[in-house]
Amino acid sequence: MTTAEAPTSSPTETETPLALLFVDLDGELATTRRMLERVPDGKDDFRPHAKSRSLGDLATHIAQLPGFGILMLTQDEYDGARGLPQPHANDNAARLKMFDDVSAQLKGLLEELTWDHARSPWTLKVRDQIVLQEPRAKLIRTVIITHSAHHLAQLGMYLRLLDLSVPSSYGPTADEGLPPA
Repeated sequence: MTTAEAPTSSPTETETPLALLFVDLDGELATTRRMLERVPDGKDDFRPHAKSRSLGDLATHIAQLPGFGILMLTQDEYDGARGLPQPHANDNAARLKMFDDVSAQLKGLLEELTWDHARSPWTLKVRDQIVLQEPRAKLIRTVIITHSAHHLAQLGMYLRLLDLSVPSSYGPTADEGLPPA
């Protein structure tokens, strides 16, 4: 490449953090919603094992996870000793509404995210001890994408054990073909 052909700007100068770091966000949120839609009312107490969360607790946790991304975007640190708010949903319609609300708010905040804010540190403390301190965008990806995928796998197993249809997520399931494009 000659000097005349060299790029004049880096992707971080021309792309927004949302476009570059969270290109898969819409797909992840759609997959999460499809999984949550399958959670049946009246089965919130189901546990596949005594050490497992109940179906209601797991589904509610998944529904509110985008809210943790909101926390990371609107606060510079959080003291884990306070515990996270534990929202309660009386039925799956309430969980879906919770998920839709926090997902829309998260997406709006990510649309406004600047590179400086994305790179700035976010800190998790327990009392005065720093437990975790990483660039904000890295932690949001970990919580919203990776951590959510872990729980979606759990939810898929719960649905299967309840003999319910498991939607396609990261590939086809025995119940459905490929996930929607």
